[in-house]
Amino acid sequence: MPENKLIDLQEYYEVEYWSKKFGVTPELLKRAVKESDSAIADEVENYIKTKFTL
Repeated sequence: MPENKLIDLQEYYEVEYWSKKFGVTPELLKRAVKESDSAIADEVENYIKTKFTL
C-alpha cells in the first residue's frame, strides 16, 4: 500500500493499486480524481461510489 492516503496519478504503481482497491479501471480512477477535485483516497472512493456505481 502506498505510504500515504493521497493518490499520485504520476506513479504507475499507485494508479494500479488504487484502481484495484476501488474496483475501477485506471481511466475511471483518473477521471474520478479530476472530477472530485481531490487526490485524497477516501474522498475519491466516496466520489466513485456515488457517481460511478458499477
